[in-house]
This record gives sequence, structure tokens and C-alpha cells, in this order.
Amino acid sequence: MRRIKIVVSYDGTDYHGWQVQPGLPTIQGVLEQVIGGIEGRAVNVAGSGRTDAGVHALGQVAAFSIDNPIPVDNLRRAVNRLLPRDIRVLGVEEAALDFHPRFQAKRKTYEYRIFRGEICSPFERRYVCHHPYPLGIEEMLAATPLLEGEHDFTAFAASDERDESEPSKVRTVFCSRLAPEADRLIYRVTGSGFLKHMVRNIVGVLLEVGKGNVDRAAFLARLQPGCAIPAGPTAPARGLFLVSVEY
Repeated sequence: MRRIKIVVSYDGTDYHGWQVQPGLPTIQGVLEQVIGGIEGRAVNVAGSGRTDAGVHALGQVAAFSIDNPIPVDNLRRAVNRLLPRDIRVLGVEEAALDFHPRFQAKRKTYEYRIFRGEICSPFERRYVCHHPYPLGIEEMLAATPLLEGEHDFTAFAASDERDESEPSKVRTVFCSRLAPEADRLIYRVTGSGFLKHMVRNIVGVLLEVGKGNVDRAAFLARLQPGCAIPAGPTAPARGLFLVSVEY
């Protein structure tokens, strides 16, 4: 038995997220179908996390176990020949038999892209949140580093069926930065892990900061333990990319 680690890039527009769902196209489902066909039996492909419907990945990490002795470079080529063009395996390597891409991950980085121009190109519309309205950029820039450190992110998380097994909403954010780049804003965040809709909710609240609806005190209040402020608003999935996972 071999444990194989892969790095996957995908356009999530036409998929209902990472996790297998009966009757719906998902990234995990497509990978399991292709790799299972090569292996000749059902194969479970475990990911580093479950991206939502419409979310993209530049460097999702996944792993699976097979008996097939095919060299890793040949496996990468074979899988890519069979995958649809909006999913690509960028790297394949042997891993320890006990490797798990989710439980052993140390840091993840996400990027969210906001397009500020009046007219969004039809060739970009699937990969940005279009917001051509006035924003207080300085206030948004000042708010983003406040997320750094260990905090209770309950006010930035959607309800999740995994809550019973993982009740704590405390996570560590190592870096949280917003960068104006020409006609767009790029928000990048690196953390020990992320809750359901956490990055999209952070961006949604940052936009409220930019609109003048949330001030510094109200932003910080969302990071207090036991905060009862409802999560959201949630920014659209199409602007979000999983950039990388570190081990």
C-alpha cells in the first residue's frame, strides 16, 4: 500500500464545493472517480479542508492510498489526462502511510479578490467580488491586522455539522493583510485553520468597515469570547482562493 500526496488547483465555479455530495459535482467526487478508475477500486481522497461551492484553489492538498505501482510522475500525467480541464493536479509525491492532509496541516493561506472598477470583465467575473462603490480603504487597512493572534472567531463562522466534534471556535491568525493593487483589493490571511465561511465573513465585515457601518470598537467586539453578534455578512464565494497549505 502506498500513500500519495497531491497538490490540486481548480476553478470551483461549476462545483458544489470539495466534499462529495450525492448527485452533485464536487472536486473530491471527480478526483475519487478518476483515481478509483486507475486503481480499479473505490479510493477515498482526503483533502486538507472543505472549500465551499464556488470557491477556487491554487494549492489544495489531498492524499489517498493505492496499491498501483505506477511512478508518481506517470500518475500525475494519467490523472490530468482524465480530469476535466477546470481541475489540475500540479504535484504528486509519496507520503508517510499515516499522512493526513487535514489533521497534520500547520498553516493555511487564503486570498480574497475584490474588483473595484466600474465594469467587471466577463473574463474575470468568476474570480472576483465586484464592488465598484465607495469604500474607506484606510479604515479597512487598519482593521485587518486586528485579526492577528489567537481569537474566538465565533462571530465570523457559519454553523457547521462538525461543531459537535470540534466545539472550539478559537483559531490563530498569523498574518492578516489587505493590499490595494491597481483596480482591486487583495485580502490575504494565513492561519492555523479556518472555520466554515470564516474568510468570506471576515471580508464581508471588512466591506462593512469600508462602508462606515462597522467601526473599530464594533470590529473588535466580534473577537471577544462569547460574542453574540451574528456572523456575516458573507462575501461571495467566487472571490476566494485557497492559496497553500503548509505542514
